[in-house]
Amino acid sequence: MESTRILAIRHGETAWNVGARVQGHLDIGLNDAGREQARRLAQALAGREPIDRLYSSDLARALDTARAVAEATGAPLAATTALRERHFGALQGRTFADVAASAPEMAEAWRRRQPDWTPPGGESLLLFRERVTQAVQALAAENMGRSIALFTHGGVLDVLYRAATGLGLQDARTWQLGNTAVNRLLWTPDSGLSLIGWADVTHLEDHALDESTA
Repeated sequence: MESTRILAIRHGETAWNVGARVQGHLDIGLNDAGREQARRLAQALAGREPIDRLYSSDLARALDTARAVAEATGAPLAATTALRERHFGALQGRTFADVAASAPEMAEAWRRRQPDWTPPGGESLLLFRERVTQAVQALAAENMGRSIALFTHGGVLDVLYRAATGLGLQDARTWQLGNTAVNRLLWTPDSGLSLIGWADVTHLEDHALDESTA
């Protein structure tokens, strides 16, 4: 049976990642470390495996990461709002500690990952999961027999991991969602998503440096 090979990749680091601040749909760019991560990722993917098409969230932190890979590989790139992070509404720009101090009930619903809880002006986990899984299924079906790369966000990758492993929205997370980590999935029409490999960050290790990056 034909399948679609998927590389699902989180954007490079941002200043708000470092500050543990909720980004959501806010358009926060990469910091210097994030740009270096994207450069190393692009170098590794260009020399390691063929990619037919690239798809990215339209938010700058993901799109700029994808552009680095597009330039290195020559693969066509398309941006889509469907691969955006979860919309956290009024919580965007804040830290969990800030929310816990000012709105403890809201913080508790967030911490417990209540599937139907919606941040004011935002998106529930249920609606977020539906958006993400439908978008990825559509892209996978459109690219049957190809290898594609998705450049997206931590929350999106969390949804994809759960979909590929059968875990529920409230199951405890035991997997990493590192910046520019390469996560491998396979999609077939009959089985949907399955997990091939997760959290490959060998391109960020010291031995991955060449003379130009030392």
